[in-house]
Amino acid sequence: MTPGRELRLVRSAGATLVELIITIVIISIAIAGVVGAFSVIAGRSADPLNQTRAIAIAQLYMDEIIARKYDENTPPGGTPKQNGCSIVTEESARSGYDDVDDYNAIAGESPRNADGLALAGTAYNGFTVSVAITCAGTEIGLANEDGKRVDITITDPSSQSYLFSGYRANF
Repeated sequence: MTPGRELRLVRSAGATLVELIITIVIISIAIAGVVGAFSVIAGRSADPLNQTRAIAIAQLYMDEIIARKYDENTPPGGTPKQNGCSIVTEESARSGYDDVDDYNAIAGESPRNADGLALAGTAYNGFTVSVAITCAGTEIGLANEDGKRVDITITDPSSQSYLFSGYRANF
């Protein structure tokens, strides 16, 4: 070093106020985006659970309906086959439903078992069930009078509807 000259090292320690403000703004925008994504995810977190419960209810109803006689005049065992397709609800109480047609009377009711009793527990509160029966043999390659389509609509507590369909043939 030369005499009389001093070497000065200028060190910068820390950040300026402008840098801090820019960093805070960028982090705030990022956090707002993440929180927004979480709110969308949280709002839809019940959807898979509701879908699973709707499927369980529909399966319960479909199994019950398909196991019943084709119509009121069908003898035990289904033979001899009765001709015709009519949709008539003869029984007034769910516990008395003995053929597919009877279920056409179910419209917007809470889920029930085959005896007409509400399903136990609170898991199915807010769900509703509607059933529509139509003559639809031609849809499955039969004469129209030889098949019925069973449409079960389950509506969950968030008003989302799920449609399930099956067929009952006259054999």
